[in-house]
Amino acid sequence: MRLRRRSRATDMAYTEVIPSALAGERIDRVVAMISGASRTRVTDWLDDGLVMCNDTVVKTRSRRVAEGDVVVIDVEPDLGPEPLLAEPDITVPIVYVDDDVIVIDKPVGLVVHPGAGNATGTLVQAMLAVYPEIASIGEPERPGVVHRLDKDTSGLMLMARSAEAHSELSTMLAEHEVERTYLTLVWGIPEAGSGLIDAPIGRSTREPTKMVVSAQGRDARTRYTVLETFQEPVPCALVECRLETGRTHQIRVHMAAIEHAVVGDDRYRGVRPAIETPRIFLHSAALEFDHPVRPDERLAFVSELPPDLAAVLEWLRSQKPTGA
Repeated sequence: MRLRRRSRATDMAYTEVIPSALAGERIDRVVAMISGASRTRVTDWLDDGLVMCNDTVVKTRSRRVAEGDVVVIDVEPDLGPEPLLAEPDITVPIVYVDDDVIVIDKPVGLVVHPGAGNATGTLVQAMLAVYPEIASIGEPERPGVVHRLDKDTSGLMLMARSAEAHSELSTMLAEHEVERTYLTLVWGIPEAGSGLIDAPIGRSTREPTKMVVSAQGRDARTRYTVLETFQEPVPCALVECRLETGRTHQIRVHMAAIEHAVVGDDRYRGVRPAIETPRIFLHSAALEFDHPVRPDERLAFVSELPPDLAAVLEWLRSQKPTGA
């Protein structure tokens, strides 16, 4: 497939006339092939209105293209960043590894990949020291990454070790075929013992670093189950959350939206003096998925609460009246 660059006064773009071989393909896959970008970046481009087909902006990634369609991606072609340096001094617990998949138990305080204010000391740089082959997997600035955990969220995280696994896992995550379960402590006790929070999430127009429930946002669904409740010193609950989608700060935004903010979450109204916690109480506790290369093989992993969060629970349990 031939790639042409279209120059304009202030920027550049990718332009491609769809050949017969790509007729019927989803536009997100076509854009990924044209640009070499990850599915995550392609989704961002679609959401931002940067992809056009026959001079019409396309925001639906499942849109199918036809032979002769003209697809334009209104971004400057990326010449690529400097290669990341491996950092062998950072230790990351490995839960499982094979030729295609890596499952890690991310420690709290570790940023997943370099970004503004975090050029070094990241998880991917630690992984490059152990598995240097992932340097060519996915985007150069976040090799092997198919999903992320926030800096102050601990627990299980999935990475790709092969190009085939990266492509398949990205698709599986987009199609909600990877089961991700989190444990969180929230303020108050949800009235329903379990439920589905179905509310779109988008970036705040007032505070760009925050996410909010917004009709203009992307679909977001979180299923929750109350596991344990506490009345002292104030009502709160240990909740299991299962992601049906994977939006930025999804659990934090959804729980705050139903007036049960995550304990310790200073960004979404979750810090209160009644309970002292060393950080946000959010832990990626379980992952389950079909192997991306051997689909007849089911993989499942569990991570116990780390000591800092387990200590908060033990203290809350000690506040319960005898026999409660």
